[in-house]
Parts: sequence; C-alpha cells; structure tokens
Amino acid sequence: MKKIGKQTIEFEHSVNILGSFSIVGPKEGKGNFSEYFDKILDDDLFGQKSYEKAERKMFLTAVLGALKSCNLKTSDIDVLLGGDLMNQIISSNFTARELQSPFLGIFGACSTMVESLIVGASLIDGNCFKNVACFTGSHFSTAEKQFRYPLELGTQRPPTSQWTVTGAGCTILSSVNSDIKIKQATIGKVVDWNVSDLNNMGGAMAPAALETLYTFFEDTKTTPNDYDLILTGDLGKLGSEILRDLMEFRGYKLGTNYGDCGQMIFNKNQKVFQGGSGCGCVASVLNSYVIKRLKQKKAKNAVIVATGALMSTLSSQQGDSIPCIAQLVLLETKNV
Repeated sequence: MKKIGKQTIEFEHSVNILGSFSIVGPKEGKGNFSEYFDKILDDDLFGQKSYEKAERKMFLTAVLGALKSCNLKTSDIDVLLGGDLMNQIISSNFTARELQSPFLGIFGACSTMVESLIVGASLIDGNCFKNVACFTGSHFSTAEKQFRYPLELGTQRPPTSQWTVTGAGCTILSSVNSDIKIKQATIGKVVDWNVSDLNNMGGAMAPAALETLYTFFEDTKTTPNDYDLILTGDLGKLGSEILRDLMEFRGYKLGTNYGDCGQMIFNKNQKVFQGGSGCGCVASVLNSYVIKRLKQKKAKNAVIVATGALMSTLSSQQGDSIPCIAQLVLLETKNV
C-alpha cells in the first residue's frame, strides 16, 4: 500500500510540477511577494462588468498562464481540477466551460488548492492521466459580500478579521520528469472546536491545521526540523500563533522555517488586521514564492498545509459552529 501511518500517502510514481502561474489584485501586488507574482492587476474588475466575472477571468488567465509556462496546450490537459468559494463553484465551472477540458469540480473552501493537488497527484500516480491542471482562487469583492456583508454597507471589521485575497493560481502536474515533485500528502479530517465567529477564521481553522500537521509528523516519523519550509494556508497572525502553541503542546515546536501565507502575503502597513484569507491566498503564494524558491534551489523541500472553513451562509445564519479541514502536501526538489 502507498498509505503511511493513519492518513498519509507516499506517491510511488513520479508526480512532477511542470508549470505554474499566479495572478493577484493590486492590493496583493503591493504586499510582500510582489516580485514573485506572474501578473498583478491594475484594478480589481480586470476589465469586466462585475467582480464575479473578474474572478472567472483570473481563473482562466491562471490556467492558460500555467500551460504556457511549460509549453503545453489546452488539448494536452487530461483533466482540470478546480473549485472556489462561490455558490456551486461557479467561477471554476465557467472556467472549465471556456477551456473545454474534462473537469472535476471540488470544494474544500480555502484548502481547495492543496486538495486539488492531492487528487491530481493520485490520478497521475495511479497511471490514469499524464497531465493535470489544478487551479483555484478568490476575490475580495465576491467572497466578502457572499459570506459577510454587502460591501456598500461599509461594515466595520473586527480585529480578528482577515482580508480575502484577490488572487488565483494554477499548478500543472505531470508524469513528465521535472525538478519539483509532490512526494507525500496527508488527507485531513473535519475538525470543529465550536468556533462560530465568521470574523475569526484563524481561530476556527488552527485546530484542523494542528491535527493534519501533527498526523503528518507522526505518520512519517519526521520533525519540523527536517523541512526547509512549512507553510499553512491562511490562518493569519492570530491563527498561526494558536497553531504554534497547540503544536508545542503536542510535542512539536515550530521554528523559524514555519510561516503562514495569510500572515505573509500583505505587509504590516496595509491595514488587514490578521492578514489574508481565501482560496487565492495559498494558491497565489504556492504558485509564486514557494515554487520559485524550490526552482532556485533556495529550499530542498516544502510542507504546504492549506486550511479551509467548511461553513456556508445558510449554516452560519442558523448559528452553527464552523467545521474546518486542512490538507497537506510535501514538495521536494532534486539536485540541491
């Protein structure tokens, strides 16, 4: 079996990252990773009549950009894997309509990027497909009004809140050999510690990140010191601090090699409280900063843990707590 321990997979055949592309909004382009993003928008509408249409155009741009980065055509893709935060994952569905490739729509909230990588890697490892495109993203002006308040209200944001990232990313996985591989993956469980505050995503998702990361270390018999980079998806400043405390309580101390995409994507002068969130957070950082560091041989491996809050507007209005999940992949590069 390819299963290691309780929840971890070790891919037997080579699963390679052949191409990638990241696109972000103007606010994100002024943050800490501006030099790494492939495309930074001049405005959030991206030349469209609505923010929803802008989000779709971002998705399409990310997929086509990733294909171009590895000299592939749309016809070379065996299957598209994608999802987003909109009802019925419409941004991904409409993108797939344009691309006319076989499509599997998935939903893992903000964990969707890594979930798609796990599914795609499994399909390649099982010799089902040669090339798989994994994509997702989010838009501040679509997600905020769906899950919280209409933007026109100008509702005051509490200190625990995060800023939904306007961004998208696509990763091309392939059986064709390359320098960066997906070596292992840990599939998370749904965790709910009874947090119901929609403005405290970091506090809600930190326990899910704890369970998946702890399980990964236990399954693989490794420690945080074995990895050059450990990144969680979008816990933000508060959530990542909670995770550090919880992991140390479980016996694993996270060091300076640990960071959080949500905490890192914006700089301290951008007034986003706890940092970034949304599917586009880990998608844009993974497909820019992380992959480029691996390509440049500045890191030999990276553990990516994408977290997701699995609530809906309906469940929130009924006063339900927020079930969360975290999905993990281990990326490795050769010849460091």
